[in-house]
Parts: sequence; C-alpha cells; structure tokens
Amino acid sequence: MPDLPHLLAFIAAGWLLNLTPGPDVLYVVTNSLRSGVRAGIVAGLGITAGCFVHIFAAAVGVGTLLATSATAFTVLKYIGAAYLLYLGLRMVLSRAAPPADLGMAAATAPGERSLKTIFLGGFWTNVLNPKVALFFLAFVPQFIAPGADNKALYFVLLGVLFNLNAIPVNVGWAVAAGWMARRGAVQKGMHWLDRAAGVLFIGFGLKLAFTDAPAVRAGH
Repeated sequence: MPDLPHLLAFIAAGWLLNLTPGPDVLYVVTNSLRSGVRAGIVAGLGITAGCFVHIFAAAVGVGTLLATSATAFTVLKYIGAAYLLYLGLRMVLSRAAPPADLGMAAATAPGERSLKTIFLGGFWTNVLNPKVALFFLAFVPQFIAPGADNKALYFVLLGVLFNLNAIPVNVGWAVAAGWMARRGAVQKGMHWLDRAAGVLFIGFGLKLAFTDAPAVRAGH
C-alpha cells in the first residue's frame, strides 16, 4: 500500500475525479431532480456497485483483456453506447408531467420498484462502459509500489477505497439536486431539464461509440 502522503493524494485525486461532471454525475442529478434525494442516492449506489464489478474484473484480468483486445472493447463499448442512447432518447421523448405532479415530484417518495430500476440503471451504465475499466487500469496502478508482492490485492484495496470515497460525493450531488428540485422555477422547467439531460446522455453515448480501442491506437 502507498505511504500516508501518497494515500492522501490518492483520496484527493479520487474526490476531484468524482466531482467532474460526466454520465455518472448526470445520472445522479437527473434522478434526484425527478424523484427526490433518496432516488439520487440510490442512483449513486447503483453506479458504485457497477464500479465494483470493474475493480474485481480488472484484478482477475478481464480489464486487461479490454485494454488489449480490440474486439472485446468494441463489443462492450457498442452495448454501453446503445444503453446510453436508450436512456437519452427515453428522456428526450418523455411527456411533460401535469403541473400538479411537478409540484409533488420532490416530496413524493418513489416506490420500491422505481428505486430498484434507478439502482439497476446506474449499475448497467457503469458495467457496460469499458472506459470505466480502462480508467481503473490506468489510475490505480500509479499508487502501487513497483516492488509490491501482491499487486492484485493492492489494486482491489485501492479500488474499493476509491469507490467508497465516491459515495459521499454522489450523496452531495443528490442532496444539491434535491434542494434545487424544490425551487419553483426548476419544477416548472423539469420537462426541459429532462430533455437537456437526454441530449447529454445521447452525446455521451455517441462519444463512447466513436472511442477507439486502446490496442488500435497503440498499433496505429
């Protein structure tokens, strides 16, 4: 494991990376705006669960496969891109809720099934994105000593620490978005916020679809 200064640097870098807006932050904020803080927190927990899959997969070599096999990377990236496009199109094409429903959106707790759907949405958003696996492969090893005896174990421990540190950041995004949802102007414009978020998800999906596999970039 890294010494204390390097460990603190790892934690600080993780917080900064998790504060950076992207598909994960957008998913948390969108669900918190629509269904309240609890929905946003559940969305964040789904994202965290998806990251755990990549951490353990990278430790056993699946992440390395994605980094070296253009075919494996391409298959997973197109599945992930299609899922992001599906989320975006669903939001863009969604119908506006009646004004009375908008006024109740932040106060009404979502049902158990909807929370499960939100959790699974965050989970699959991460699991189906090969760039998340490549991120862990590129970021975490920088904080593992070259002479470490069990690099796979240290990789998992640091990956778990990174994931746990992301939880309060996601909760913060959810609380901030939930507070915004209680503002009248935000409630009235919720449908347009959904459409804007949908366009962003479509953009993320297209960006992922046109991402080159690392092996292809290295070979050319």
